[in-house]
Amino acid sequence: MRAALGLARRGLGNVWPNPAVGCVVVKDGRVVGRGWTQPGGRPHAETEALAVAGESARGATAYVTLEPCAHHGRTPPCAEALIAAGVARVVAAIEDPDPRVSGKGLAMLRAAGVAVVSGVLADEAAEINAGFFLSVRHKRPLVTLKFGTTLDGRIATHSGESRWITGEAARAAAHLLRAEHDAILIGSGTALADDPDLTCRLPGLGDRSPVRVVVDGRMRLQLTSRLVATAAEIPTWLLTLADGDPARREAYEDAGVQIVDVAPGPDRQIDIAEAMTVLARRGVTRVLAEGGAHLAAALLRADRVDRLVWFRAPRLMGGDGLPAAMPFGIDHLSQTPRFSRVDLRPVGDDMMEIYSRP
Repeated sequence: MRAALGLARRGLGNVWPNPAVGCVVVKDGRVVGRGWTQPGGRPHAETEALAVAGESARGATAYVTLEPCAHHGRTPPCAEALIAAGVARVVAAIEDPDPRVSGKGLAMLRAAGVAVVSGVLADEAAEINAGFFLSVRHKRPLVTLKFGTTLDGRIATHSGESRWITGEAARAAAHLLRAEHDAILIGSGTALADDPDLTCRLPGLGDRSPVRVVVDGRMRLQLTSRLVATAAEIPTWLLTLADGDPARREAYEDAGVQIVDVAPGPDRQIDIAEAMTVLARRGVTRVLAEGGAHLAAALLRADRVDRLVWFRAPRLMGGDGLPAAMPFGIDHLSQTPRFSRVDLRPVGDDMMEIYSRP
């Protein structure tokens, strides 16, 4: 199952709106087939593994990181494929929360005489597909907030200089994060200040750049920006309010930018919680929020941060520097969002800290 989980991780950021699943087929103590969900969500992991196994699948055990699907979509159910292949036993890590499946796949296997074991490394499997599970159960994606700061939590000098606070190794790790997420999210202020590309620029992973999403209620993103200039090649979405300038909206669309309307909150700004719901409706399951401080504050205020990835450089800036998050309405310690640290590791001269919300 650990091998199957490793295969599943290969699909992160590349299979949405589907879950990332891995499958290993074993017969007589030997691996005869391996597979994982392919780009775009099809073919499924079980189909890939069974194709490799061929006739060796008959009488074998299939280890699957998520309950095999039981519904007809663009392809027949994976539970049916496992039965047709003659698999004798299926070990599943966790049940699929999708109501079209949710126990039905395992029941179909049992009804066909296939031995079924479930719950093996369920926590690890749930973590891999936490975004998919959130989208099914709560109609929102998993949101990871990434910071690159000094030791005292500053993201730029008072003049706005921020390149580069962290080192090359930390930046490479951040690009790997991009490859593992469906969408990368920034605010309009960051887009204006940095004019970023928001692509994955690791060797061999150039095709794994996520959808680029800009929260821009007033449509301030410059038409000459890199994001707009490359929107025809790399999917780029602008989250904005519906009452914006029609001519500017048309100019964005002509350049290839997709305009996504989001309802305003009480302050007539984009309701960030509603924005996450809108992204989930479009199939996004994993969002990497990269900046800036206003966007971070909005996500924290709306209780929409599930993971923190904090790159901390061994330098200090003091109160003159810009904070990682702007004020978001904390008066008492009891109001602060609490996280649990799940990992801590050096990346070059910097430290990478990973936190999770309960």
